[in-house]
Amino acid sequence: MAAPLPLIHAVPAGAPSRRLDLDGALNDEQRAAVEAGEGPVLVIAGAGSGKTRTLTYRVARMLERGVPPSSLLLLTFTNKAAREMIRRVEELAGGFADVGSLLGGTFHHAAHVLLRQHAAALGFSTGFTVLDREDARDLMATCLAERKLRSDKRFPRPDALLDLVSLATNLQQPVSQVLVDRRREMLPVAPEVFATARRFQQRKAQLHLMDYDDLLSHLKRLLEDHPSIRAELTGRFQGVLVDEYQDTNRLQGDLVDLLVGERKNLTVVGDDCQSIYSFRGAEFTNIIDFPQRYPGCGIYPLTRNYRSTPQVLRLANAVIARNTRQFPKALVSDGAPGPVPQVVPTRDVKAQAAFVAERVLELRARGERLESMAVLYRAHLHSLELQLELTRHGIPFRVRSGVRFFEQAHVKDALAHLRWAHNRADELAFKRLARRLSGVGTASTEHLWTALAVLPPELSLPDALAHPDVQAHVPKKAQAGFQRFQALMTRLSSGGTRSPGALLAEVLAAREPPATPGGADPRGEDLRQLQEFAGRFEDVPRFLSAIALVAEFSARAALEGDGEAPDDVLTLTTVHQAKGLEWPTVFVLGLTDGRFPLSLATRDPENEEEERRLFYVAVTRAREALWLVYPHTSLPREDGRLLLTPSRFLAELPVGPDAVCETLPPPEPDGPIRLRDLGPDPDREL
Repeated sequence: MAAPLPLIHAVPAGAPSRRLDLDGALNDEQRAAVEAGEGPVLVIAGAGSGKTRTLTYRVARMLERGVPPSSLLLLTFTNKAAREMIRRVEELAGGFADVGSLLGGTFHHAAHVLLRQHAAALGFSTGFTVLDREDARDLMATCLAERKLRSDKRFPRPDALLDLVSLATNLQQPVSQVLVDRRREMLPVAPEVFATARRFQQRKAQLHLMDYDDLLSHLKRLLEDHPSIRAELTGRFQGVLVDEYQDTNRLQGDLVDLLVGERKNLTVVGDDCQSIYSFRGAEFTNIIDFPQRYPGCGIYPLTRNYRSTPQVLRLANAVIARNTRQFPKALVSDGAPGPVPQVVPTRDVKAQAAFVAERVLELRARGERLESMAVLYRAHLHSLELQLELTRHGIPFRVRSGVRFFEQAHVKDALAHLRWAHNRADELAFKRLARRLSGVGTASTEHLWTALAVLPPELSLPDALAHPDVQAHVPKKAQAGFQRFQALMTRLSSGGTRSPGALLAEVLAAREPPATPGGADPRGEDLRQLQEFAGRFEDVPRFLSAIALVAEFSARAALEGDGEAPDDVLTLTTVHQAKGLEWPTVFVLGLTDGRFPLSLATRDPENEEEERRLFYVAVTRAREALWLVYPHTSLPREDGRLLLTPSRFLAELPVGPDAVCETLPPPEPDGPIRLRDLGPDPDREL
C-alpha cells in the first residue's frame, strides 16, 4: 500500500487552520484510499460503498495538502456527477482553497476546454463549432444525399451511420473492423459506407466542426503529435482523478494514460464487477489490467455497503463469485437484517406478470409507495406482458430511458398490418404502411388512399388493392414493393379464424432478413416476442383492444390533474438503465436461459461473465426486498408451449445450509398460481 499523501506544495502562509475530519466522516477503507500516496491508485468501489464520498474527500485532501486547484483534473461521466462532486469539494475545502480553477467535468467537457486553448496546433480556429447530435445527423444526411443514396432502403439511415462512426472512434478501430465485428448487416453496402464516413470527416474538417467524439479523438491527436503541448499539460496536471473508471472506452483510457505523463499521479475509482457497457464500447481491460499498466499501483477495495441488507448482499456475493476475471471482494452490509430474497417460479410469462402486479398491489395496500419499487429485466421486450397487466390493474408506471415496447416504430408497423387487415377503413394504418414502401412518398400515399376510400365497402381488401384505379397510383419504382405488400395483405385478410400470433408470423416472415447470416436483428427479435405475446389472444379484435388499452393508459398516466406527472409511479427499467439507482423493493423478471443471460452471450466466456456482472448489478439495486422471478414455459402457441430453463445464474446459487435465497414451490402445470403473502395471512390464490 502506498505511503500517506505527502506535502506536494507547502500550505500557503496565513491559510485557515480548518482541517478535514477524516476519522468522523470516513470508514477505515475509505480513509485509506483518501490518504493514499502519490502515484497510481486504483479504488475498487463495491456497489453502495460510498465511492463519491471517497473521491471527493481525496480531492479535498489534496487541496488541503497544498496542491493548487488548477493542477487537478477530475473526470466524470455525467455533468450532474461533476457538479455534485465539485459542490461537495467546495463544501469540504472552501476554507483553505478556491475550487473555481479546478478543471472538473465529463471527458468531453475537459477535452473541449483544452482544445479551445490549442486548436491552432491541429489546424482549427479557436472558434471551432461543436456539433450536437442533431446537427451531426443532419451533416451525415447531407453526405448521404451527395452520394444519391437517400432512396436506397438497404442503405443505413444517418443515425445508424453516425453510431458506426462514433463506435469506431471510441474503440479506436477502423470503421471497416467495427462493421465486420459489430454491424455485419451493413456489409452488402460496405464500400459506400466507407466512402460516406470519409466524406463526413472531410466535411467536418472543411467547416471547422467537431462532434462530441472528435473532442476526444482530436485531444488524443494533440497529445500524441505535439510533444511540447503534451509536456505543458502533463506538467500542469499534478493529479488526475477518474470516476466510474470501469465504464471508460479505449479512447478515454488512452487519454487518461497520456494526461498523467511520467508522474503517473492518477486515481481511478470504479467497480470491475459493474462493468456492463461493452456494447457501447466500454473496455473492461482498462480496469481489470490496471495493475499491469501501472505496476506497483496501490489497490484499495471499498467493501462496506451502505445500501442493502445483509441478505441481499449474501446473494450478490454468491452471484459474482463465479466470475474468474475480477478483483475478489465480499460486500458487507452496514444496515439491519431484512427479508431473505425470494426466487419465484411461475407457470408462464402471463403468470409472471400477474405475480408482480398482485405483489405490487399488496405492498401499496400496506402503505408502501410505488416509487419505492422497481421491476428490472434484461431487455424492454421482456416487459410487454407486464405493461398490459399493470394497465389492467390501473397501476401507473414509467419505462425508464426507453420507448415503451408497444410504442416502438417497428412494433407499430407490424400492428398496422393487422389493423388494416381487420378494418379496411383504418386510414391511419394504411398510410403508415404505404409510407414505408420503397418509392412511395407522401403524395402517392394520399392518392392511393383516396382511390381506396371511394371503392365499395363490400369489396374485399385483396380486390381493392388490385383495382385498376388503385394500381394507377402506384409509382413505377414502387411496383415490386407494392406487389409484395399486396400479397402479404391478401394472406392476412384471408386468415379466417387464425390467431393474431399466426398472422404476425406472416408479417415476420415477409420481412427482409438480415443482410448477412448471423447479423444482429433486434427488431426481428422484438417481433418474435410480439408474435408469442399475441398467441394468447383468441382473435385480432381482442388483441388490438388490449394494445390500445395500454397506449391509452400510458397517455392518461403520463399527465394527471393539472397536466403534472403523477408523483407515485412504478419504475420499469432494463438493468443497464438501472445502474446507479436503488429501490427498497426490486423485482427481476425473465430469469431463464436465453433471456437472462442472452443466448448469444453464453457462447463466449467473456460475454457470459459480463451477463453475470449485469445480474449482479440487478440484485444490488435492492435495498431490502428482492424477488427473482422466472416462467416455466412460454405463452401458448399454435405448436404448444416451449419449456424454459431457469437461468444458470439461479442454478449457481448455493443451496442447503449455505442457501442465500428461498424458492417458492413451482406451480402445478395446469393449476392455479399461488402467492406467498408478506404477512401472517395464509397463501392466497390468484
